[in-house]
Amino acid sequence: MRVVFQQELREIQDGLAEIAELVMVAIDNAATAFASSDLTLAETVIQQDPLVDRLVLQLDERVTDVLARQQPVASDLRLMVSSLRMSASLERMADLAQHIAQLVRMRYPDAVVPQSLQPIFMRMGQLDIEMAQNIMHLLREQDLGTCFKIRDLDDELDELHAEVFAKVLSATQQQKPEHVIDVTLASRYHERFGDHAVSISKQMTYFLAGNR
Repeated sequence: MRVVFQQELREIQDGLAEIAELVMVAIDNAATAFASSDLTLAETVIQQDPLVDRLVLQLDERVTDVLARQQPVASDLRLMVSSLRMSASLERMADLAQHIAQLVRMRYPDAVVPQSLQPIFMRMGQLDIEMAQNIMHLLREQDLGTCFKIRDLDDELDELHAEVFAKVLSATQQQKPEHVIDVTLASRYHERFGDHAVSISKQMTYFLAGNR
């Protein structure tokens, strides 16, 4: 029975890593579409989101089933609880990538943000992609040091988010209302993506180190 249980745990971890890889592809495509107003790529992100939702639902059902049958304790229980929380964050990260892609579709063929802000948003996209890559590595390798890398990346992302808001507020009268809304939403989506990456890193810290 213990061998079967350990196999189930490995499959759950592999499932999380698989979802994380899809999230990484989604945010990579969304950021690229955002920077280049690529409608085809944006549509790809939007169409792939239900796959992530389906895999998250299947994983959560698997975790619930294992909890009911095996009644794990100690580190195994921490892994089960953390898996449910991490899958929720991964699903939300995929949703945020989809939201970014939807902005591209809504404003096509125009750019979502003015040229003056494009360098900032390119960097925000790069940071989100790098955090997604680190999340995938973290889930596969369970390397505690990766958690700190993710938090450092999020700190830079938060600074850029604040910079965007400062620029928007200082130039509100010169911009159309829809442009202000688009920039505000886009920045918020990137920032929230980072927040969920940090949440996953905290759950892995909880599992690996036994504390929050």
